[in-house]
Amino acid sequence: MISNSVNPFEEVKKQIDIIKEKIGIDPSVAEQLKHPRQIISVSIPIKMDNDRVDIFMGHRVQHNMWRGPYKGGIRYHPTVALDEVKALAAWMTFKTSVLDIPYGGAKGGVICNPKKMSEDELERLTRRYTSMIIDVIGPFKDVPAPDVGTDSQTMSWVMDTYSSIKGYSIPEVVTGKPISLGGSFGREGATGLGAAICTRNAAKKIGLKLRGARVAVQGYGKVGFWSAKSLDEMGCKIIAISDTGGCIVNKNGVNPDKVKEYKLKTGSVYEYKGCKNIPSDDIFELDCDILVPAALENCITDKNCDAIKAKIISESANGPTTPAADQALFEKKIFVIPDILANAGGVTVSYFEWTQNLNRDRWSLENINRRLEERMNIAFDGVYKVQKSRDESMRTAAYILAIKRLEEAHLKLGLFP
Repeated sequence: MISNSVNPFEEVKKQIDIIKEKIGIDPSVAEQLKHPRQIISVSIPIKMDNDRVDIFMGHRVQHNMWRGPYKGGIRYHPTVALDEVKALAAWMTFKTSVLDIPYGGAKGGVICNPKKMSEDELERLTRRYTSMIIDVIGPFKDVPAPDVGTDSQTMSWVMDTYSSIKGYSIPEVVTGKPISLGGSFGREGATGLGAAICTRNAAKKIGLKLRGARVAVQGYGKVGFWSAKSLDEMGCKIIAISDTGGCIVNKNGVNPDKVKEYKLKTGSVYEYKGCKNIPSDDIFELDCDILVPAALENCITDKNCDAIKAKIISESANGPTTPAADQALFEKKIFVIPDILANAGGVTVSYFEWTQNLNRDRWSLENINRRLEERMNIAFDGVYKVQKSRDESMRTAAYILAIKRLEEAHLKLGLFP
């Protein structure tokens, strides 16, 4: 079993220390990046459908805004913890810096199980949570987006609550909205597509042909599905998919769309027709070319990384690999595309959506995908250039690039007062 004892924010701080030692950044920069600028914690009373009032705990962590407004998703999940939200906010700071997007990093989370709540209960929870953090979010302050357990409907409620209180329509307060409310074409699949674009670049670097390349996808939510679908369209063969219910394996490949349909009907990919069924965690031991971790944090650790046989790991999830495991994978010469690069397609198209909303404009899907591919390619090449010049892992190279940009921004801004 995968250990759940790893504190994700402590791992973030270790990563910052690693970069500090390697490139000698200003000590005050490193220290500030270890501390979120602001943490808002709220207890959210909600009347449930049975008329009982339940209390839910929620957080909004604003990590850093040296390069622009705070930006980050809202997560609804039973295991949400403050240190997890702090880590996710920090990763967003680094992610937007790697992609050279004018945002900082933030994250929100509410401890709840959305799968066991009605739509009315989720709406009341979202509207109450929004009203309780309304003073710290806004189009030029902090722009939320969907994350695990939330979606475009959630963002519609956030937008409507914020707009109703302010007195006029403000679509740019959130991203990841429905198209009818100012959402962007291409946003739903952007994270998975961005990861696939990075995977294609990595395959070229190591001489791996994508056509027929065997892919294992761990986690089959929105990001896992779109990663699988995008790689399938590039010619890869999706041989394994896992979720919390189990893992399915078919060496001849499966159709991502049909597996998604099956999961929507049954609640899991497990026991999909024509596949061998194995425990979820066994996906890391499969003989494949590309492994796509697309679930939660810290699933690849020093306890299970030795069993990984993939040539490329494309981190569609946030923080799936611990620093110790990353070093071990680097020594094994496995090409790891770090999360702050691989899954940055989502925030990139969120930035496009925000830009469209601010200008009350609408871009075509072709325009969105062209811009996304251009930005992902530029970011990949920038990280790869650092990696080759310093003989470091891609993760270390990505953090070097991100933190150098953050350091430059901070030193130009200075401290006030």
